[in-house]
Amino acid sequence: MTHEPAQRQSREWTLSDCGEWIAVPGAGDDKYSRGVLGVVTGSDEYPGAAVLGVEAATRTGVGMVRYVGDDVPSRLVLERRPETVTAVGRVQAWLIGSGMDAAHRDPANAARLRAALADGVPCVVDAGALDLIAEEHAPVVITPHYRELARVLAGDAARASGGGAGAPSAEKIAADARGWARRAADATGATVLLKGHVTHVCAPGGEVIDVCTGPDAGWLATAGSGDALGGILGALLATHADRIAAEGHDALAALAATAAALHGAAGARASAARAGGPIAALDVAEHVATVVGDVLSAA
Repeated sequence: MTHEPAQRQSREWTLSDCGEWIAVPGAGDDKYSRGVLGVVTGSDEYPGAAVLGVEAATRTGVGMVRYVGDDVPSRLVLERRPETVTAVGRVQAWLIGSGMDAAHRDPANAARLRAALADGVPCVVDAGALDLIAEEHAPVVITPHYRELARVLAGDAARASGGGAGAPSAEKIAADARGWARRAADATGATVLLKGHVTHVCAPGGEVIDVCTGPDAGWLATAGSGDALGGILGALLATHADRIAAEGHDALAALAATAAALHGAAGARASAARAGGPIAALDVAEHVATVVGDVLSAA
């Protein structure tokens, strides 16, 4: 599990690589053909994650967001983004788990998460749904930070051997984040987006893609920043469902790297708007549309 085959390389992903992976609607498109993202995030205890993910997805460019969740986050999502649909229906991708706690998962949210994983469409799995990835039935991107990845790998080791022996600590993962992103992709069969100052993306059996978020990246280490990243990635998956069906994890890895690059650039934009000062996660989400416009203009 610790050996890294020599033929597997790494590369850097920048904003100049993103243009190909941003869908631009045409005159014949409608809200359905532009992509519908289903969202099961947030909880009555952590409702803000739902608001941030939906906001970021909307700003990235998606035809519709369907939010399915508890009463408190549902109300807050609709107050912030009244165009959000709260009725269950067909989607092209799911974003699940942000703002949820697996240790205190109630039956309603457990059913929502499992239904999303069983839907057969691409899925972004974050935070409080990471323990369920063994139940997936479609291409999955997981978006852990170091501590969350340590728990994922401990669960994988427990399923394989009946115990968690040999699973790395968060500190061990941080010391070799690129290597552990690669190992985690192979171990779980999911595309891995490992969050950090440098984000590492890897598909099973694939190269590692490094996304450097720039000198202002420290301001992105703020509550809710990962929830916004999940919304960006969910929107990209929903707008590229056909390409994911054709290219599988290669497309998922490119889309995950694109999401990380857009997220980092939005954070830099938000900080620049405050003379280089601190930002909040909602600031990041609000600047995504401008960054997308910049990328498309350059392309």
